Amino acid sequence: MAVWREDILGAGFACTDLDLGEDEEGPLVATLIRALPERRSLLDRLIDRERTLENVDVLYVHGWSDYFFQRNLARFWTDRGARFFALDLRKYGRSLREGQTAGYIERLEDYHEEVELALAVMRSEQDPRDRPRRVVLFGHSTGGLVISLWASKNPDYADALLLNSPWLEFQLASTGRQMIAPLINLGARLNPRDVAPQLDYGYYTRAQREVGPQDELAAIDPLWRPERTHAVTNGWLRAILEGHARVSEGLRIGIPIGVFLSARSTFPVRWSEDMTRADTVLEVDEIAKAALKLGPSVTVERIDDALHDIFLSRQEAREEAYARLDRWLIGWQAATGGESPPLPPRGSGRAATG
Repeated sequence: MAVWREDILGAGFACTDLDLGEDEEGPLVATLIRALPERRSLLDRLIDRERTLENVDVLYVHGWSDYFFQRNLARFWTDRGARFFALDLRKYGRSLREGQTAGYIERLEDYHEEVELALAVMRSEQDPRDRPRRVVLFGHSTGGLVISLWASKNPDYADALLLNSPWLEFQLASTGRQMIAPLINLGARLNPRDVAPQLDYGYYTRAQREVGPQDELAAIDPLWRPERTHAVTNGWLRAILEGHARVSEGLRIGIPIGVFLSARSTFPVRWSEDMTRADTVLEVDEIAKAALKLGPSVTVERIDDALHDIFLSRQEAREEAYARLDRWLIGWQAATGGESPPLPPRGSGRAATG
């Protein structure tokens, strides 16, 4: 049984540690954060009136050099009756321990362990008298890549996949990825923890500060989400490129997929106001193409003036993104039904990945 404690986000949020053993840098944990909907009013219970997502559980996975802090995103789901959960992956955010290399991993499949543990906790928190809850997987950027790979290896355990600017392809597209992959692979074999040159000038962070939701951004921990990203290592980059290659081959995810992207990208060579109205991290046209290789049912939503994190953009873009997310969910709920299939036993995902 999970032991929950008050989370750093304060009232309405709790968290619990997921034990992942240890590696050469010491003990490993992931952190599961929880926000629950308010109890329905007496009148709603008497007339059996449910909110639109009353039987839904959401599992959110953050991106590179990031952690979960988006209260407003959680409230979007809980206001509609869903239970919202978010993972701080190993060596990120709440899960980062002294002496660990922030964000470092050599196999994206290793994250499957905390995803499965999180889903098991979510299922254990259900009232057995209630009908089975539907599971929505939700990932941002690198987290979108991670959760897509998990979904492809674990069919039928979730009911929908939502992606916020998922990092599905390298910025130089598949040709560029194939050209640099041999060099990265060599570096990863010889010196996996060697650090690549830092190409982030802090413009994305600046753009968020200028136009994003100040109530959320003001509380960010700079150790967990630095102005410029965590150090990029050879071993980590090889894992990312391998994930991109698998997406390029086609993942055949059978559940409905919604992908939310900015309408355009701009390259952060030097600061300009244009960076507050575009994705400065990914080439969104290439991501839109790659998204079509996720599965047979993919909806791509392009949001004008949105940043890389759609839900941290300027107010007009945020409101449009939430409106389209709400529309997507209404259509999904109307078109699909039935009970959620059972979760896999612990370890089944790791066995599936070989």
